[in-house]
Amino acid sequence: MYQKLSQAIVLFFLSLTFVQAQPPESKSAYEKEYERRIKKEMINDIYIPKDLTDAFKELTRKMDKSAKTKFTVTPEDTIVKKTYFSLGRWIAVNWGFYEGSRLSHWLKTEVGVSHPEDQSIFIIRTFHRSLNKKPLDVKALAEELVKNRKKEILKNKKIIKKETRKVPKKE
Repeated sequence: MYQKLSQAIVLFFLSLTFVQAQPPESKSAYEKEYERRIKKEMINDIYIPKDLTDAFKELTRKMDKSAKTKFTVTPEDTIVKKTYFSLGRWIAVNWGFYEGSRLSHWLKTEVGVSHPEDQSIFIIRTFHRSLNKKPLDVKALAEELVKNRKKEILKNKKIIKKETRKVPKKE
Protein backbone atom coordinates (compact mmCIF):
# COMPACT_ATOMS: atom_id res chain seq x y z
CA MET A 1 0.00 0.00 0.00
CA TYR A 2 2.77 2.44 0.93
CA GLN A 3 4.62 1.74 -2.29
CA LYS A 4 1.52 2.52 -4.32
CA LEU A 5 0.96 5.66 -2.24
CA SER A 6 4.52 6.80 -2.89
CA GLN A 7 4.22 6.04 -6.59
CA ALA A 8 0.93 7.92 -6.91
CA ILE A 9 2.25 10.99 -5.14
CA VAL A 10 5.61 10.92 -6.96
CA LEU A 11 3.94 10.57 -10.36
CA PHE A 12 1.55 13.39 -9.60
CA PHE A 13 4.23 15.81 -8.50
CA LEU A 14 6.73 14.80 -11.15
CA SER A 15 4.14 15.76 -13.73
CA LEU A 16 4.38 19.33 -12.49
CA THR A 17 7.15 21.67 -13.62
CA PHE A 18 10.12 22.37 -11.37
CA VAL A 19 11.73 25.76 -11.75
CA GLN A 20 15.09 26.56 -10.19
CA ALA A 21 16.21 30.14 -9.68
CA GLN A 22 19.80 31.34 -9.88
CA PRO A 23 21.35 32.51 -6.61
CA PRO A 24 21.64 36.29 -6.18
CA GLU A 25 25.02 37.96 -6.62
CA SER A 26 25.07 39.75 -3.25
CA LYS A 27 23.26 39.91 0.06
CA SER A 28 21.56 43.17 -0.89
CA ALA A 29 20.44 41.66 -4.22
CA TYR A 30 19.03 38.66 -2.32
CA GLU A 31 17.17 40.93 0.13
CA LYS A 32 15.76 43.04 -2.70
CA GLU A 33 14.59 39.92 -4.58
CA TYR A 34 13.19 38.42 -1.37
CA GLU A 35 11.14 41.58 -0.66
CA ARG A 36 9.79 41.46 -4.21
CA ARG A 37 8.94 37.73 -4.08
CA ILE A 38 7.10 37.76 -0.73
CA LYS A 39 4.49 40.12 -2.20
CA LYS A 40 3.74 37.99 -5.26
CA GLU A 41 0.67 35.80 -5.62
CA MET A 42 2.24 33.93 -8.56
CA ILE A 43 5.88 32.96 -9.09
CA ASN A 44 6.90 31.27 -12.35
CA ASP A 45 3.19 30.84 -13.21
CA ILE A 46 2.57 28.88 -10.00
CA TYR A 47 0.08 30.12 -7.43
CA ILE A 48 1.68 30.73 -4.01
CA PRO A 49 -0.68 30.24 -1.05
CA LYS A 50 -0.85 33.10 1.44
CA ASP A 51 -1.18 30.98 4.61
CA LEU A 52 -1.79 27.46 5.89
CA THR A 53 -5.50 27.35 5.07
CA ASP A 54 -4.79 28.52 1.55
CA ALA A 55 -2.01 25.90 1.22
CA PHE A 56 -4.45 23.16 2.25
CA LYS A 57 -6.95 24.36 -0.37
CA GLU A 58 -4.27 24.37 -3.05
CA LEU A 59 -2.99 20.89 -2.14
CA THR A 60 -6.55 19.56 -2.10
CA ARG A 61 -7.17 21.11 -5.51
CA LYS A 62 -3.98 19.62 -7.00
CA MET A 63 -4.20 16.15 -5.46
CA ASP A 64 -6.43 13.58 -7.15
CA LYS A 65 -8.99 11.73 -5.03
CA SER A 66 -7.15 8.39 -4.78
CA ALA A 67 -3.83 10.02 -3.82
CA LYS A 68 -5.63 12.15 -1.24
CA THR A 69 -7.31 9.07 0.23
CA LYS A 70 -4.00 7.20 0.46
CA PHE A 71 -2.34 10.27 1.95
CA THR A 72 -5.09 10.55 4.56
CA VAL A 73 -5.13 6.91 5.71
CA THR A 74 -1.35 6.59 6.03
CA PRO A 75 0.03 7.31 9.54
CA GLU A 76 1.47 10.82 9.93
CA ASP A 77 5.11 9.85 10.56
CA THR A 78 5.02 7.43 7.64
CA ILE A 79 3.49 9.95 5.26
CA VAL A 80 6.17 12.52 6.12
CA LYS A 81 8.94 9.98 5.41
CA LYS A 82 7.28 8.66 2.24
CA THR A 83 6.49 12.06 0.71
CA TYR A 84 9.44 14.18 1.89
CA PHE A 85 11.41 13.75 -1.36
CA SER A 86 8.37 14.02 -3.61
CA LEU A 87 5.61 16.23 -2.24
CA GLY A 88 7.99 17.94 0.18
CA ARG A 89 10.45 18.84 -2.57
CA TRP A 90 7.63 19.99 -4.83
CA ILE A 91 6.31 22.29 -2.10
CA ALA A 92 9.75 23.73 -1.26
CA VAL A 93 10.74 24.37 -4.87
CA ASN A 94 7.45 25.43 -6.44
CA TRP A 95 6.20 27.48 -3.52
CA GLY A 96 9.53 29.31 -3.33
CA PHE A 97 10.76 28.30 0.12
CA TYR A 98 14.45 28.66 -0.80
CA GLU A 99 14.27 32.05 -2.50
CA GLY A 100 11.35 33.40 -0.47
CA SER A 101 7.64 33.62 -1.17
CA ARG A 102 4.60 34.93 0.60
CA LEU A 103 3.98 31.46 2.11
CA SER A 104 7.59 30.93 3.25
CA HIS A 105 7.58 34.45 4.71
CA TRP A 106 4.29 33.74 6.50
CA LEU A 107 5.71 30.49 7.92
CA LYS A 108 8.81 32.34 9.10
CA THR A 109 7.13 35.38 10.64
CA GLU A 110 3.80 33.98 11.88
CA VAL A 111 4.72 30.40 12.76
CA GLY A 112 8.46 30.65 13.50
CA VAL A 113 9.62 27.97 11.05
CA SER A 114 12.31 29.40 8.79
CA HIS A 115 14.25 26.50 7.25
CA PRO A 116 12.79 25.48 3.85
CA GLU A 117 12.93 21.75 4.63
CA ASP A 118 11.19 22.30 7.97
CA GLN A 119 8.58 24.44 6.24
CA SER A 120 7.79 21.56 3.85
CA ILE A 121 7.54 19.08 6.72
CA PHE A 122 5.30 21.54 8.57
CA ILE A 123 2.95 21.78 5.58
CA ILE A 124 2.83 17.99 5.08
CA ARG A 125 2.19 17.24 8.78
CA THR A 126 -0.47 19.89 9.26
CA PHE A 127 -2.18 18.98 5.97
CA HIS A 128 -2.31 15.35 7.08
CA ARG A 129 -3.73 16.38 10.47
CA SER A 130 -6.30 18.59 8.78
CA LEU A 131 -7.48 15.79 6.49
CA ASN A 132 -7.80 13.51 9.51
CA LYS A 133 -9.66 16.20 11.48
CA LYS A 134 -6.99 16.22 14.19
CA PRO A 135 -5.76 19.33 16.01
CA LEU A 136 -3.02 20.99 13.99
CA ASP A 137 -1.05 21.91 17.12
CA VAL A 138 0.85 24.51 15.11
CA LYS A 139 2.85 26.00 17.98
CA ALA A 140 4.12 22.66 19.34
CA LEU A 141 4.99 21.39 15.86
CA ALA A 142 6.87 24.60 15.02
CA GLU A 143 8.80 24.43 18.30
CA GLU A 144 9.69 20.79 17.66
CA LEU A 145 10.96 21.51 14.14
CA VAL A 146 13.06 24.46 15.30
CA LYS A 147 14.49 22.43 18.20
CA ASN A 148 15.38 19.52 15.90
CA ARG A 149 17.01 21.90 13.41
CA LYS A 150 19.20 23.39 16.19
CA LYS A 151 20.20 19.89 17.33
CA GLU A 152 21.14 18.97 13.76
CA ILE A 153 23.26 22.10 13.39
CA LEU A 154 25.06 21.47 16.68
CA LYS A 155 25.61 17.80 15.83
CA ASN A 156 27.40 18.77 12.62
CA LYS A 157 29.67 21.39 14.19
CA LYS A 158 33.29 20.47 14.73
CA ILE A 159 35.31 21.56 17.75
CA ILE A 160 38.48 23.20 16.48
CA LYS A 161 40.23 23.65 19.80
CA LYS A 162 39.20 23.01 23.36
CA GLU A 163 40.68 25.01 26.24
CA THR A 164 40.27 24.82 29.96
CA ARG A 165 41.22 27.85 32.00
CA LYS A 166 41.58 28.26 35.70
CA VAL A 167 40.17 31.36 37.28
CA PRO A 168 42.82 33.01 39.46
CA LYS A 169 41.92 33.18 43.14
CA LYS A 170 41.29 36.62 44.59
CA GLU A 171 43.56 37.50 47.41
